[in-house]
Amino acid sequence: MRKLIHIICLVFLSVSVELTAQQTPGKKQTETTSITNAIAHIGDGSVIEECTLIFENGKITHIGQNITPIGKIINASGKRVYPGFIAPSKELGLIEVNAVRASNDKDEVGDFIPHVRSLIAYNTESKVVESMRPNGVLLGQITPKGGRISGTSSIVQFDAWNWEDATIKADDGVHLNWPTKYRKGNWWMGEPKGFIPNKKYQQQLNEVVSFLRNAKAYGKNIPKEENLAFLAMQGIFNNTQKLYVYANGEREIIDAISVLKANDINDLVLVGGYEAYKITPFLKEHNVPVLVQFTHSLPAKDDDDYDLPYKLPKLLVDAGLLVGIQNGSASNFQTRNLPFYAGQVVGQGLDKEKALQLITGNTAQILGINDMYGTLTVGKSATLFISEGDALDMRGNQLTHVFIDGRTISLETHQTELWKRYMNKYNGK
Repeated sequence: MRKLIHIICLVFLSVSVELTAQQTPGKKQTETTSITNAIAHIGDGSVIEECTLIFENGKITHIGQNITPIGKIINASGKRVYPGFIAPSKELGLIEVNAVRASNDKDEVGDFIPHVRSLIAYNTESKVVESMRPNGVLLGQITPKGGRISGTSSIVQFDAWNWEDATIKADDGVHLNWPTKYRKGNWWMGEPKGFIPNKKYQQQLNEVVSFLRNAKAYGKNIPKEENLAFLAMQGIFNNTQKLYVYANGEREIIDAISVLKANDINDLVLVGGYEAYKITPFLKEHNVPVLVQFTHSLPAKDDDDYDLPYKLPKLLVDAGLLVGIQNGSASNFQTRNLPFYAGQVVGQGLDKEKALQLITGNTAQILGINDMYGTLTVGKSATLFISEGDALDMRGNQLTHVFIDGRTISLETHQTELWKRYMNKYNGK
């Protein structure tokens, strides 16, 4: 009887392992690889026709026309090559199923918790993370959510055994949710529907200022007792980390940047920026880049232009700001649509190569990883993919090859396996 129980347990364990197993990470590149006859979209606004791209030891060594290919040759005639797309400010790998609390590690207890590090909670075996790769999303900024100061993010690549292997840039920045001047009324409590003034706005703003000043003072002295929250803030005062401030309203954006600059926090990134188009001269004056919210959404207010979310990135780019696309409040699963958010902006009149920059070169520059990622440039990481057609159009975004740091990456995911299984079933095979 005991032997039977052991056998049953082993069967369940093997099934569980199979159901949760990730695709095996790619092996380190050992053979020089050449991609020939491709249309190369560089990620800096330029395109090279009939391009040959060569990479070895995980780095791009040659790119251009009339280059003699060497090593393993991939003929990409009629196809396109792109740098890997980058998804900033997402809780990928921190939450698997919203309804299952045990799989949700995106938030911690407390309002001011910059010392909470998302990196050590990052799950490389997440099926959600794995599902990003077939659309070309190969890098991400793993970001905690919740509270006033949510914690510290890190940037990873999406092919690794563990978080140590995945890390591109550890603890790159702290994330601050700025108080809102207006909030949605709780109509079930008798409040008006729509937006109403937040009577606690000034109080909440003062709490942020008090925390920042205390953290700054903490760094100027040798403390008698260690304060982990204050210690985690020192990088934003000495400019070794960025401060990502989440704000959407015109008043909130102005208040946030003015207050933070007054407290000697200079390396700022605005995340969200729904009304940023109203104050572009102010943002340019203070050299603040914007990770704008995703485009597939409805206007927030009744008197907004019906197409404001669609054209917002173009309005900011046309104003001369450094702009990337962030997924906003969309679910993790929607992150795979990142290239199509950029494609939406093309439909609003933005040049296609500039739209590509919103999820490649620009985002890499904003996150501070443009020395190695974001563009197809000699000396940078061979993190790229080959697509049958236009990767910003869901009709053309059909990947044939993917490489991260030169490693060949599988395009199989839990979803593609299920698709093949049930396509065969309903085709009667």
